[in-house]
Amino acid sequence: MSVRRQVHLAALCPGTEDTTGWADPRADSYTAFVSFERLAGIAERGLFDFLLLGEGLRLPEHRGRIHDLEPVSRPEPAALLHALAGSTARLGLAATADTAFGEPYELARRIATLDHLSGGRAAWRVTATPDAAENFRPGTPAEHSARTAEFVTVAKLLWDSWTPDGMPRLFAHQGRHFDIAGQFGLPRSPQGRPVVIHGGESAKTRELAAATADVLLTRHGPLETARFRYGRVKRRLAAYGRAPEELRIMPGVTVVLGDTAAEAQERAAGIRRQRVTPQYARYALERLWGVDLSGHDPDGPLPAIAPRSRDGATLARVGRWRALAEEKGLSGRETVIEASGRQSFVGTPDSVASDLHAQVLEGAADGFLLAADGLEEFVDRVVPLLQERGAFRTEYQGATLRSHLGLPHPGEEG
Repeated sequence: MSVRRQVHLAALCPGTEDTTGWADPRADSYTAFVSFERLAGIAERGLFDFLLLGEGLRLPEHRGRIHDLEPVSRPEPAALLHALAGSTARLGLAATADTAFGEPYELARRIATLDHLSGGRAAWRVTATPDAAENFRPGTPAEHSARTAEFVTVAKLLWDSWTPDGMPRLFAHQGRHFDIAGQFGLPRSPQGRPVVIHGGESAKTRELAAATADVLLTRHGPLETARFRYGRVKRRLAAYGRAPEELRIMPGVTVVLGDTAAEAQERAAGIRRQRVTPQYARYALERLWGVDLSGHDPDGPLPAIAPRSRDGATLARVGRWRALAEEKGLSGRETVIEASGRQSFVGTPDSVASDLHAQVLEGAADGFLLAADGLEEFVDRVVPLLQERGAFRTEYQGATLRSHLGLPHPGEEG
């Protein structure tokens, strides 16, 4: 008898210009523990696999100025998740941590500590931010993609250096970027090894994910495009001796609900208008045109001047924006709103539940990473419908994040 495919769900903590979660008056502030504790509580009540916290090694800048279009401070993810480990019981806790700086031993120890203190619920979202070099040391690490690949290899070597029965073993690694040998200070956790998460669409990211990731975060797209991307990555796993079910592919999505389809569309349009303030519209125009538009009225026409860049992709995008504005009689701000990425799933709770499940059944995704905006409404109105369809768990079946994701526990074989 075939097992019906289940939908995996995770939540992304708000903190970028693409979400408005911090506008919620209950969110308090983006440095207050209560904000994150509330979000984690909602995700766990919804039986989500994990909560992902982003990193911010560099303050957001534009044209040499710090801008306030997104939170300009973020707590260190692993430290915050250590606190959340005590106020959650089953929810997976995913920390974004950088490979451009620092050493594998230090990062592996930090994530392994979270894994132990949470009872096997930790994950590491791999990222590299070489443009934050001045905050660490002069110069930017060369070939950061190669350094990242080796960094992940070394971290997994350290986590696996203890035997399943709790005996330490010496580790040794000699490579282009790291040359280390010694003993790792922590045994295997209840899930054998923290979950490794990668994100991105580049060929290098896809290959690294096929070789080393447990979860790959991707962009959401049309069904046929998503199916192609999904199959392309899954087929690469065999080259590394891995089965397709050893990697979960989860597009990042946004959801807007309404009692009717029309109401949902109206709410979605309102959210886009809320997000694209006049200040944000000017920022978006400056980034595309590549010039200072501080004196330009974003509620007026698009800039009449040519963009600074002669890059073909930039010129083509400017051309599309001009054609859109002319066709619909839009101001600059209205053009940014219209051209901005629309929400992934907009509709009634039933239609959204149906669409999410269909994408999994059609082989376009294993699950979804939801933006935190509207998360509580999603948990209250969509999760029960997924459960009625038999598409989502009605309780946690295990205690570890690997159990939630249906992934093997490294080391169980001895």
